[in-house]
Amino acid sequence: MGTPTYQPRVNVSSDGWRTPTNQGVSGGRLSHQPRPDEEQSGPTGPKPRPGFGLRGPRRNPHVLTAESLAELTLPVGDDGVIIGIDPQNQPAVLSLLRPAPMEIALVGSMWMAQVLALRTVATGARVAVETARPPAWGQMAQAAGGGQQCVSVFDVRQIAPQGPSVSSPVLVVRDMGARPPRNQLAPSPWQTVLTVLPFLGPRSPQMLGRADLVGLQRLSPEEAEVVTRIMRLPDNVGAVLPTLSDNAMLWCRRDGGHQFVMTQPTEPETDLLGGPRRMD
Repeated sequence: MGTPTYQPRVNVSSDGWRTPTNQGVSGGRLSHQPRPDEEQSGPTGPKPRPGFGLRGPRRNPHVLTAESLAELTLPVGDDGVIIGIDPQNQPAVLSLLRPAPMEIALVGSMWMAQVLALRTVATGARVAVETARPPAWGQMAQAAGGGQQCVSVFDVRQIAPQGPSVSSPVLVVRDMGARPPRNQLAPSPWQTVLTVLPFLGPRSPQMLGRADLVGLQRLSPEEAEVVTRIMRLPDNVGAVLPTLSDNAMLWCRRDGGHQFVMTQPTEPETDLLGGPRRMD
């Protein structure tokens, strides 16, 4: 049998995966050097190589001058817990947890305090409740967090330090009637203490005077006069306090700043806590 012969294979293009026969180390283009078509530049830069991925923007509208950088802005709203809507029907956000210790007084119902606690848990924070009525908080504590231990309930004077941090902030709720004992926890960053007062008692004016933020549900006319004076509210604002509905609140600061908010419970909150109410 004769020895078969083969026609030599012709390299028809230098774009193939083989090194052309007329190029090598001793002459022509080295294999690791760019091809002539890659070295050509147009208005938008070097020509793309098909099959080697996207090159990204090469258009002038994507380029900013150094003088234009100062005009860039990033609109960022307040962060915190959505507690309802304001009179303009916009979401009302309450920054409950901050890098500095914070003290809040809530003159209102346990229902409102539990709604705030549930929504605080939804932001990833922990809630510790010091209360004289643990059974009233037990069901909410079990339902919060979807099985996670996010809410802890303690008897009066039995609460332990919570170890708050930037990655694990804590809301401490104190629900012990109109004359709560002195708080045993030391002020700490990323820890907010919310004291619930069903009505104004003898020590309430002092508590309102030192609180960073005060939340008010419906008050009696006599209570409204006291709060108007302590919180430096306009008379027309204080006159509205006795007429508020069960799900309406006034949030105010010592400097006279104030905001009316209507808290609208979600369906799961209503199933767990019932409808809005002023007294429990």
